Amino acid sequence: MFQSNQQLTVHTMPLSIQDPSTMMHAGQNDPSLNARDGTENGAACKVEAVVYSSKKLQDDLKMLGLKIKQHEDNLKYLKSQKNSLEESIVDMQECNLVKILSICSNAIVDLVKYLKSQKNSLEESIVDMQVTLGKYHSSSVPKTESEDLSSVQSEGETVECILRREKSAAAIICQLKTRHGTQASHLPLTMDVLGVVATLGKVDDENLSRLLSEYLGMETMLAVVCKTYDGVKSLETYETEGSVNRTSGLHGLGASIGRPLDGRFLVICLETLRPYYGAFIADDPQRRLELLKPRLPNGESPPGFLGYAVNMIHVDHMNLFCVTTNGDGLRETLFYHLFSRLQVYRTRGEMLQALPLLSDGAVSLDGGIIRSSGVFSLGRREEVDIKFPKSSGSTPPEKYFETEDGIKEMKWKKERLIDDMKREQALLDQTKFNFEVKKQEFVKFLAQSSPYTTQVMP
Repeated sequence: MFQSNQQLTVHTMPLSIQDPSTMMHAGQNDPSLNARDGTENGAACKVEAVVYSSKKLQDDLKMLGLKIKQHEDNLKYLKSQKNSLEESIVDMQECNLVKILSICSNAIVDLVKYLKSQKNSLEESIVDMQVTLGKYHSSSVPKTESEDLSSVQSEGETVECILRREKSAAAIICQLKTRHGTQASHLPLTMDVLGVVATLGKVDDENLSRLLSEYLGMETMLAVVCKTYDGVKSLETYETEGSVNRTSGLHGLGASIGRPLDGRFLVICLETLRPYYGAFIADDPQRRLELLKPRLPNGESPPGFLGYAVNMIHVDHMNLFCVTTNGDGLRETLFYHLFSRLQVYRTRGEMLQALPLLSDGAVSLDGGIIRSSGVFSLGRREEVDIKFPKSSGSTPPEKYFETEDGIKEMKWKKERLIDDMKREQALLDQTKFNFEVKKQEFVKFLAQSSPYTTQVMP
């Protein structure tokens, strides 16, 4: 490109033929010719520079074009590799999820199968032991009229006294158990009910029975005892505003048999009680609690001390253990809750002398009652019509109790196995549900993220 102030001057002269050497000599000495030659040479150099720059730019563009193509080919290859890897990842993840589910499902299924086999084995053992007990009952000698008569009469009298409380929950429970027997334990409403406090324990001495019953009070003696809180909830339901539903639960049952409930009633839930965690007296068939005896400063027991009330209750053998899901019996749950460390003394005077040693109150056979530290029950003794029945003096052979204990323990284990089976089945169902949810989330994530992946890597 030439600047505007530079002009190319052309001189028109007549053509003359001269000797080349003369012309060369003359040209060297001609100033106008020298100027023209310089101008022409400069223009040529500039043209050459333009051509060179153009060629260099073309070469650079060509090189960049080759690089662009190379990068495009690389991106195309990498994109195909990415798509292939994504497909492989999806396949592997789905396969892995399926494997995990399969492993979990197989493990739970195997556990359920094992629990079912254990349950069947326990059922067979229970049947065998029940046959053994049946043989004992069929071969035992018939009892005489006097044998166990006082115990039966005492227990029957207690039930009759409860039934006379027509509008009480205890009367409904007793009537149900009296008329329907073992069938009552299979009814949804009462299958978790053990009975009434007054019928779940016995006492050897009638005077002590009356005294302990007075100590507990009528409301507690008529309390309904349930194994679990679910049993408590089934006894009474409520309307949306909080009022009691009179057509369901124990209220509905009472109305249907002509014993409508009136007023409040106590229900004791064994599952929520804090049981006794100490030791038991060794080799004691009644599994009495090994409680430390009160001691005077000289190391001796206070005069007139007869024992603890909780250990003076005779518990039916079937209720000595495996009553709750933790394997506890009625003594260390119900009766320990009711009496705790209540002490029993021969006379009121001896009880008062041991006052500093009374942690949870005391009673005396002549009618004295100290309910707790500093709380005295004074006045005339009350006549109690509902009291603990008198316990029987005769006992079956030791082999009978061992077999009965075995049946009770195996039934308890069977119940725990059934609970475990239900829990494992619930876990299996939940695992399958979680798998389906996660699978749907994963597929949805891939569908939502694919457009962004395409934009970033076309």
